[in-house]
Amino acid sequence: MNGEFFEALALLEKEKGIPMEYLLEKIKNAIAIAVKRDSEGTLDNIVEIDPETGRFYVAFRKTVVKDVTDPANEISVEAAKKLNKKAKVGEAVEIPMETKEFGRIAAQAAKHVIRQGIREGERDQLLQEYQSRQNDIVTAIVLRTDPRRGNVTLEIGKHEAVLPKSEQVPSERYRDGEKIKVFVVDVVSAEKGPRLMISRTHPGLVKRLFEIQVPEIYDGTVEIKAIAREAGSRTKIAVYSKDENVDAQGACIGPKGVRVTDIVDELGGEKIDVIKYSEDATQFIAEALSPAQVLGVEIEDESLKSCRVTVPDQQLSLAIGNKGQNARLAARLTGWKIDIRPESGFYGE
Repeated sequence: MNGEFFEALALLEKEKGIPMEYLLEKIKNAIAIAVKRDSEGTLDNIVEIDPETGRFYVAFRKTVVKDVTDPANEISVEAAKKLNKKAKVGEAVEIPMETKEFGRIAAQAAKHVIRQGIREGERDQLLQEYQSRQNDIVTAIVLRTDPRRGNVTLEIGKHEAVLPKSEQVPSERYRDGEKIKVFVVDVVSAEKGPRLMISRTHPGLVKRLFEIQVPEIYDGTVEIKAIAREAGSRTKIAVYSKDENVDAQGACIGPKGVRVTDIVDELGGEKIDVIKYSEDATQFIAEALSPAQVLGVEIEDESLKSCRVTVPDQQLSLAIGNKGQNARLAARLTGWKIDIRPESGFYGE
């Protein structure tokens, strides 16, 4: 072990971001394994590597005995005294080993484990980097689209991630070289290294966009209570503020709607309803059916969270929405089963 060895480790630390201490620990373990294999089964050995002094020390530990029955782990009193004049029966003595004593197999084993340790270090480093991005938005560059499966490969930093067809907004088309924002749903540790699970459809994408765009949410003045989303079409987001002087809806919409408009643009025109959250279930349900006007909310079964909502006859289709979307999103937003009835009691033709 000379200066070049430690210089190489320092270079690895600089280029790959793997701490030298981590590499040294892996190398020490690798050498210990190699020594055990090369020394006919000696179980106890010492491996010391000190980057400050450049010291590299490998030794066996053997127990001093009168009669040797296990040569791999025991040493006679006579042989022990040649190493340490004060050696006594029952004590352990150290037998220093020269690096040239390493056999070819031991050296190859150590080399393999060291390489494996470096790979593991890189994976751990990458996993930490990925985990810091979990539940956040990252900007990615479109590299290519699989014409058969429809999956899109993206470049995120120096690494690649796949945006599955199931996590893409149906109306969106991605061009090679285009920059898009994706939401990191999870980080999975796989055999070939950590993988980012990313999405364009996850409600968390909308939540993070509001947190970035609205300072009142970022500083905690306004809180996002719930989100219901049908990606590419419509999102309902319920917001609340404990401060009576702060209009949670107004803060999210922004002056002349500029804040919510920026988010809508980022989502390719997806409509967003900003709903005022209320602890009163009937009031929250009525708000959730916006933009429809609600005349009354009757709780039918609180334990099952089911209710009946009455709306003006001419507002019935608006309350239900296209293919039931408005009612469906309101139910998901509030967690209540909503039965919508017209004021007259008749549904018309």
